Amino acid sequence: MTELVATYLADREELVVADLGSYDVNGSYRPLFSRPGWRYLGVDIARGPNVDVVTRRSGRIPLKTQSIDVFVSGQALEHVERFWTVWQEMVRCVRPGGLLFLIVPSRGPEHRYPVDCWRFYTDACTALAKLGDLEVVRATTDWEPHHDPDSGVWGDTVGVFRRRPDRRNPRAVARRAAWRVLARTGG
Repeated sequence: MTELVATYLADREELVVADLGSYDVNGSYRPLFSRPGWRYLGVDIARGPNVDVVTRRSGRIPLKTQSIDVFVSGQALEHVERFWTVWQEMVRCVRPGGLLFLIVPSRGPEHRYPVDCWRFYTDACTALAKLGDLEVVRATTDWEPHHDPDSGVWGDTVGVFRRRPDRRNPRAVARRAAWRVLARTGG
């Protein structure tokens, strides 16, 4: 995540960042986003350390649509039974032109917290981009062991996604137009 922040956000003066899976079990991304002008919101399924926003049981994230500049999630989606639902919520919250950073395991032992359901590869990034009508900026899978000799069994897939501006996102434009019609007609 440190590399992603340095590569994609170094020149940004103001940001609203949301972090899915922020409950501080063994560290947090909050310090990476503690610059002046940057606002960090920790999002998780339960109240606790580093959690500012609690998701609903339905998977809905109680943040306004298109209110987030960057949505990050590191080592969390493998613990979500219906990750595609939460992913679509993350996409909903990101502003047009905004970014999503995803770090998920590509391999490693089962580690329930409370469940451990998935492993992801670069093709998963392509599929998630299609699901959210996003541009894939980066998709890589790390096949080298980490520096910690005890974690050699672990590998990560990293995805960076950009939400297309509305002018290039016909589905978003059509959805908003449909909502305006419904609002005018009382539907």
